[in-house]
Amino acid sequence: MRFIQEYRDGELVRRIANKANELLERLGREVKIMEVCGTHTMSVARHGLKGLFRGNLDLISGPGCPVCVTPDSGFSLVFQAAEAGKTVITFGDMMRVPLNGRSLLTLRSEGLDIRVMYSPYDALKMAEEEPGKEFVMAGIGFETTSPLFASIILQCRRRGINNLRLINLFKTMPPALDMLLQAEDLEIDGLILPGHVSTIIGVKPYVKLVEKYGVPAVVTGFEPVDIVESVRMILQQLVEKRSMVENEYTRTVRYEGNVKAVRLMHEVFKPVDSEWRGLGVIGGSGLALREEFKFFDAVKEYGLKPVETVKPKGCLCGEVVRGSRKPVECSLYKRVCRPDNPVGPCMVSSEGTCAAYYYAGL
Repeated sequence: MRFIQEYRDGELVRRIANKANELLERLGREVKIMEVCGTHTMSVARHGLKGLFRGNLDLISGPGCPVCVTPDSGFSLVFQAAEAGKTVITFGDMMRVPLNGRSLLTLRSEGLDIRVMYSPYDALKMAEEEPGKEFVMAGIGFETTSPLFASIILQCRRRGINNLRLINLFKTMPPALDMLLQAEDLEIDGLILPGHVSTIIGVKPYVKLVEKYGVPAVVTGFEPVDIVESVRMILQQLVEKRSMVENEYTRTVRYEGNVKAVRLMHEVFKPVDSEWRGLGVIGGSGLALREEFKFFDAVKEYGLKPVETVKPKGCLCGEVVRGSRKPVECSLYKRVCRPDNPVGPCMVSSEGTCAAYYYAGL
């Protein structure tokens, strides 16, 4: 980014933090702000931003890591596809997610064909180059990635590629935020809204949520200046007793979002109820292939069914995803669960809260 150093200006960050602390002093109570996006969580930890604020500010992490919110039942479908002899293509942070003592990395070491993609277009290229193989994409992510997978499905149909199918594990963010804001035990005072997701869906989808719950929210970028400024903006709303959606990330996010990407997503997918780790089933929070694209549904085509899994004893990954517990409250954290020996996906993914805390030395 051409002007990236402007957003990492330490003196500017401190000045903004001082203004935020003045607002915290005026409020005179504990304030709980949730950063929803996993990339925000990593940035907060990496730059030590929590230490800039008064003790009455509690920054908590939300369900912004797509791998972390995917339940074991979803991962089991991907494992089954590999065990059934299909060539599975997935993002790298899914390779080490543990499931009943195994992982996709384990399965690959046993000789199964499991490949890492950096983009869904890698999967399309593989399917074109090896027409004799049956490929299965593990479709995981929020509104940020689902339009890309939608474009792959459309290209497959247009070009007659019939050896590439999808396991659909996509989630959409606004319904999850609705559920979290209803939770009385969380008592969220403000939301730092996800920058990547908002680049696609824009600001508009959050407006009704803020009006419904009266909770200030700010769409935010990922650099230190972005995040500290978003905290200040939320605190300013609280002091002034108002609630609205503000857009700090104006250099990337527009009110209406990326209209073309949203249209692409809705052309291929439809909303469905979906299970989230730590949150349960949330109405309309998932995406399923529309009827005219059912040929590409790997779950139906290959008869895949979720299998029973065993939750590791003592693992608090679900509670961490929900924002009700912090990694340091888990008895396994650092003692047993580490990046070289992850017990749950929150320690595996680059956007996982436990991984963020670990690498920040917390």
